[in-house]
Amino acid sequence: MLKKCKFADAKAEFFMIHNAYRYFSLLVVISLLAFGCAKMSSPSGGPRDREIPVILKSVPENGSTNFTGREIVISFDEYVVLNQINEKLMVSPPMQKKPEITIRGKNIRIRYEDKLRDSTTYTFYFQDAIRDLNEGNAINNYQFVFSTGPSIDSLSVTGNAYTGLNLDPPENTLILLYSRLDDSAVYKTIPDYITRAAPDGSYRIDNVRPGNYRLYGLIDADNSKNYNLREEVFAFYDDPVSVTPEKNYLPVEKDSLPSAATAAPASGNVPEKPPVTGEYPLILFQAQKKLHYLASSSRKQAFQLSFVLSLPPDSLGFGFSIPGESDEAWFMEQSRKRDSITVWLTDSAIYNKPILEPVISFPFTDTSGLTTLKYDTLQMRFLASVQRTVRGRPPKRIPYEISHSMSGQIRPAVRIPFTAPSPMRAPDTSAIYLYEILKEQRTRIPVTFSPDSMTLCRWFMNAKLESGKNYLFISDSAAFGSIYGENSDSTGTKLSVPGPESYGKLILDIKGHYGGKIIQLLNEREEVLRQTYLIDTARIEFPLLSQGKYKLRAVFDLDGNREWTTGDFDLRRQPEPVSYYPGLIEIKENWEVINPWELSPVNFKQYELQIRKTAARR
Repeated sequence: MLKKCKFADAKAEFFMIHNAYRYFSLLVVISLLAFGCAKMSSPSGGPRDREIPVILKSVPENGSTNFTGREIVISFDEYVVLNQINEKLMVSPPMQKKPEITIRGKNIRIRYEDKLRDSTTYTFYFQDAIRDLNEGNAINNYQFVFSTGPSIDSLSVTGNAYTGLNLDPPENTLILLYSRLDDSAVYKTIPDYITRAAPDGSYRIDNVRPGNYRLYGLIDADNSKNYNLREEVFAFYDDPVSVTPEKNYLPVEKDSLPSAATAAPASGNVPEKPPVTGEYPLILFQAQKKLHYLASSSRKQAFQLSFVLSLPPDSLGFGFSIPGESDEAWFMEQSRKRDSITVWLTDSAIYNKPILEPVISFPFTDTSGLTTLKYDTLQMRFLASVQRTVRGRPPKRIPYEISHSMSGQIRPAVRIPFTAPSPMRAPDTSAIYLYEILKEQRTRIPVTFSPDSMTLCRWFMNAKLESGKNYLFISDSAAFGSIYGENSDSTGTKLSVPGPESYGKLILDIKGHYGGKIIQLLNEREEVLRQTYLIDTARIEFPLLSQGKYKLRAVFDLDGNREWTTGDFDLRRQPEPVSYYPGLIEIKENWEVINPWELSPVNFKQYELQIRKTAARR
C-alpha cells in the first residue's frame, strides 16, 4: 500500500507539472500573439500623427524645363488622399480639358490631353488638396511647376479681392490674367494665367512672364473660366498690368512640404494667415441687368398673383387685365423699386376659379436690343388644399397672423408697424386697447391706425407712448382682419418705453469729402439700422441707440441717385466706393460719443472689421 501510494503521488505530481507546463506554454503563445497584434496598430492614447506627407520623387522633377510629356507622377512616403481636387486644383495656363488625376498606392498620377504651348511655364496649384490617409494632414500651397521651354518664368502678380458694398473677402473667386488687352477677350477666351483667391481675399499668380496684361476677378457660375454670364460676380482692374522683373519679382512662396531629407513640421498650432496687401486690388460686383423681360409669375394664394420684372418698367409701365372682367375686381401694388407687382383679386367669383388667364403687358427687349411693350396671356393655376374633418369635427380654423413689435422694450416716438400676409381692412380700434400701467391703475391711451403708402398688408399704429412708462396692449379677436374675411385671434402683451438714460447717442463730425454720400449706421452683422444723406461736411446725430457695438459705412454717391450703384464692365464703371469707419464704436447707456470722421472717396475697411467665412470654406 505504501509503494502504491508513493507511485500514485508521483504520478499525480507528474500530471500537475505537465499540465502547468502546457498552461504556461499556452499563456506564452497567447501573449506573443497579443503583442504581435498590438504592434500592428497605433497604441491608444498616444500622440496624434501631425506629420504631413513627404515627396520622395517626381517624374519629371518639379521645376523641370523643356518638358513636353503628357503625364506627371508624384511619389510620397505614405498613402495620400485628394480632398475636393476638382474644386481646388488650378492649372495655369488653364487647359481646355481637365487633367485626369488618379491615386495608385503612394503615387499621384496626372494625365492631360491638351497640347502644351511652346516656351510656356505651367503651374499645377493644389492648394491644400493633398492630405495623408490617416489624419488628413494637408500640404498647404503645394505647386508643381514645369516649362516647355528652356527656362521657368519667375514673376508674380499679387493683390486682394473684395466684394463691392461690404469690402469683405469673397468666396471662390478666380483671378484671371490675360495677355490679350481687348475687352472682348474675357468674354470669349480662357485666360493665360489663373489662380484662386485665398479665404482672406489675397491672391498671388506666380510664374508669369514679362509683359502687359488685363487683370480680372470672377466667381465662375458655369465653370467656363470667362465672363460669359452677366449675372456672374466680376471685377476688373482699370489699367493694363505691366509685369516686369524690376517690380514683379517675388521670392517663391513656400509650401508646407518638407523634403525627404528633412523632418516634417507639425501642422498644429498654425496661426491665422495675416492679410496680404498686394499691388492690384479688385472690387467684385454683380452688374445690373440690361434686358427687360418677365422674370417670374406665380399664384401663391387664390386671390394673389405675383409678377417679377427683370428691371423697373420705366415709362412703358405694367398692365394687367382679365378678359371679360371689370378692372374694379382687383387692385395692384408695386414694390419701392417697381420691379415686383402684386395683383390682389377682390371678386370671389374670379379668384375661386382654379385657372385664370390674365393678359399682362410689360417692357421686353428683343434680340436686336430694341425694348417694346409686349403683351402675353398667362395660365395661372391654384389648387386649394382640402381640409378634412377629424372624427366628425370641422377642420381647425387658421387664424389671420399679424406680426408686430408690441412687446418687450420699444423706442419712444416710433410708429409701430402691423404686418399681415394679405391686405388688411382698417383695424377695429374699439376692439384694441392700450393701457398705461401705474401700479394697480390702468389708463386707456387712444390709438389710431394708418396704412402704409406702398401696401395694405402693413398698417402703422399711432399712439402717444412716453419714456419711462409701462403699457399693456390687448386686441380682441377679429380686431384685425383681411379684406377676404379672415380674422385674427385675441392677443395681449406688456411693453415698456425706456427713458433716455437707457440709451446712448452717437455724434459724428463728417469732414473731407464734398459731394453726395450716404452715412449708414450698421450693427455687427452689417445690417443697416439707420442712414442719412449728406452733400457737404456736417455734424450728424444718431440718438436713442441701445447699448452695444456698431459700425459706420459711407457710400460715395458719385452718380447722385442716393443709393449705392454697382459696377458695369461694358461702361468700364467701377462700383461706387465705400469707406468704413476705422474700428467698432461702442455705445453705452446714458453716454454720448462724439467722433470726427475724415472721408475720402476710396474703398477702405480694416481687416479686423471684415466678415470672413474662412472656416466654412475649408
